Amino acid sequence: MPARLEQIAPDDKVALVAVLAITGSIVAMLANIFFGAFSDLTRSRFGRRAPWMIVGSVGASASLFALSATDSPTLVIVWWMVFQLFLNAIAAPLLATLADRIPAAKRGTYSAVYGVGVIVGVFGSQIAASGFTTNPVSGMVIFAVIVLLAGPLVAVIAPERSNRHDPREPFSLSMIGRNFLLPTRGARDYYFALSGKLLFVVGTYSITGYQLFILTDYMKLSLAEAGGTIAIMGLIQLGTALVFGAISGPISDRLGRRKPLVIGSAFVVAIASLFPFFVAEPWAMIVYALLAGIGSGVYNSVDQALNTDVLPDPDNAAKDLGILNMANTGGQILGPGLTSGIASLAGSFGPVFIVAAIFTGVSALLIQPIRSTR
Repeated sequence: MPARLEQIAPDDKVALVAVLAITGSIVAMLANIFFGAFSDLTRSRFGRRAPWMIVGSVGASASLFALSATDSPTLVIVWWMVFQLFLNAIAAPLLATLADRIPAAKRGTYSAVYGVGVIVGVFGSQIAASGFTTNPVSGMVIFAVIVLLAGPLVAVIAPERSNRHDPREPFSLSMIGRNFLLPTRGARDYYFALSGKLLFVVGTYSITGYQLFILTDYMKLSLAEAGGTIAIMGLIQLGTALVFGAISGPISDRLGRRKPLVIGSAFVVAIASLFPFFVAEPWAMIVYALLAGIGSGVYNSVDQALNTDVLPDPDNAAKDLGILNMANTGGQILGPGLTSGIASLAGSFGPVFIVAAIFTGVSALLIQPIRSTR
């Protein structure tokens, strides 16, 4: 997307990245809650999660095709919002499968499986996308085909039982409140987890959302050189995150502890964020990728198990996890917006790294007061 904006609106590219992050993430934030709630309430031959994931895959693919075909900044924003709407029809029900199917004692291990999927998706796509910095439209078309497979593959690999005959809660105002509003009872730890995750995502996305421009505008690389550096960073982050993500979940289950791993990994990412501030050279971004890969691998693997442990009501798992996933989407709103504002005021990306370190460090401190899991 940054490379495509470089083509169609080079003078406004930094601001447009922030606009895309803000508008798309607002849509994603609301879609997470509503699609999560709708899937909690769904009764069908194919269960309550799979139908929404399939609808989301078709819609996300179609909107990404449309996005690739436009050269209007306004239509780019519109189609990006539509894409985020349908993308979260996949994500919200998918997140709930961990709470639906996995006993508490095994959630660290299976959260690691989920985390490995996130890692491969995030960093693998970063590597793949770096090859399309000079031809972003072709990359969008390829990713449109890939996302079309997401929901159907889950439905085939992990089919749900029919729940057509499960009881339906009568329609009432209290039913609407339980299924669509923020939880209020027994939710203290839930909101600490939400706040910690939000600040962690703000800190990480304030850097990753602007990697291309950090390398070209702050470190003075050419577009091709920046693409190559991003590919190297992606490979490093993929490798480290896979290794540390795969082992941290089972370790969490064996120790019976989630918080130390989540807190420690957030501090590792905070430390990583400082290197490019002190040294404005591409190798500092490589060091960032190495440490951030380790930290994010552990964080993504164990944090999802922690989130599931602090749910106030298992019957509303998809909706409540959708609200928790607001931390991801909210962080994607605030992170790039924060970066855009700081870079505009300072005339440089340098101070962004200090702010990113502060946010990820504070995110670790917010996990410590949680009582319902160790």
